[in-house]
Amino acid sequence: MSLTDDFTKAAPTSTDFHEVGSTGLVQYGGEVREDFLRQLQGKRGYSTYREMSDNHPVIGAVLYSIEMLVRGVEWTVSPSDPNDQRAVDEATFVSECMTDMSHSWPDTLSSILSMLTFGYSYNEIVYKRRNGPEQKDSSERSKFSDGRYGWRKWPIRDQSTITRWKFDDAGGIDGAFQMDTTAGAGEVFLPIEKCLLFRTTTKRNNPQGRSILRNAFVPWYFQKRIQEIEAIGIERDLAGMPVALVPPHLLSDNATSNETAALGEIKRIVRNIRRDEQEGIVFPLAYDPDTKQLAYDLKLLSTGGRRQFDTNAIIARYDARIAMSTLADFILLGHDKVGTQALSVSKIQLFADALETWVAGIADVINQHAVPRLMRLNGVDPSLYPTLDYSTPRQVDIGAIAEYVSKLAGVGAILPDENLGEHLRDIAGLPQEEAESV
Repeated sequence: MSLTDDFTKAAPTSTDFHEVGSTGLVQYGGEVREDFLRQLQGKRGYSTYREMSDNHPVIGAVLYSIEMLVRGVEWTVSPSDPNDQRAVDEATFVSECMTDMSHSWPDTLSSILSMLTFGYSYNEIVYKRRNGPEQKDSSERSKFSDGRYGWRKWPIRDQSTITRWKFDDAGGIDGAFQMDTTAGAGEVFLPIEKCLLFRTTTKRNNPQGRSILRNAFVPWYFQKRIQEIEAIGIERDLAGMPVALVPPHLLSDNATSNETAALGEIKRIVRNIRRDEQEGIVFPLAYDPDTKQLAYDLKLLSTGGRRQFDTNAIIARYDARIAMSTLADFILLGHDKVGTQALSVSKIQLFADALETWVAGIADVINQHAVPRLMRLNGVDPSLYPTLDYSTPRQVDIGAIAEYVSKLAGVGAILPDENLGEHLRDIAGLPQEEAESV
């Protein structure tokens, strides 16, 4: 076909405006079963991820680091047109709404960040009328008295209470069903139009996203088991392995019911023996008529040496894998006297870059849903809708920068000037030099 050939406009077909295929999301009756491990599905998955986040020191440190960094992010509201006073006023209005909620903005962000542990966070938007601070009704109480509609709060709907999701015919998310046990209301429906759905990923349009702890599950699982075995082994080594000696006829098939019961009681004592104030066992002073040895005896055996496996090294290996799976292995630097400061700064910056993508995702949901809904509720022209922006703090090694500049200046590669001085003062957080008066 040449460039001179005539191109005709093709008429759209009936299927051009409708979805024919599907995302392939694995769900039955609204219950998502995307993960192939059953222990990570539904309520079992919630319990597992909660145990991982609440009980593991490395995972807890990672999540705490993320929360502190996000709480330190500076959020600003930008007008759609800085030269239009109406747009500036609407940006100011949204800023006011962010500081006028019953839960502070950092606390609201903390609840949203539960999406990192569980894959998603489902927050309901509750509005109020801004009728002044003296109102007794919380749906009308506000620091402002302009009568406009503002945000009262964005309370999270705990992931453990979300029972299933409602999808439309095209696989879109209509909302979620929640088992509200506190109010005794049973199952209630939370439409997506009234809520904000924050997700770590939108793959296959899975409303539950994907936990950042998913790849840490296997090392966490085996580390937990090894620590349990280690604790039992240490206890047995300290207490000694209990070995009970009993008359042979107690172990024979011809043992009487009383002898069988006695043997069972001895086994129970052996299984439960501990090195504490309750330790000990009383045996009858009986001798075997043939061997002239005690018919009953109890010994505590110990290895008396080191074990074949170094559990510390195994546990440390799993700690490293858990931290690596979340790009937070910088928290382990220095624990084993390895790793340089430069490596630490590099890894922290990589972690901060990953963190910025999650912050960007939070901002996108707010700008696409929360802000437009608030604006429509107040009858604002779409051209005046503001946007929520953020500034992610970056880790800056002032010492490294100073050394680098000093070396370049020493060889004449750069010369000190006003622009360089202003830039270095800015990144160091130092005040700018006052200009000389003419």
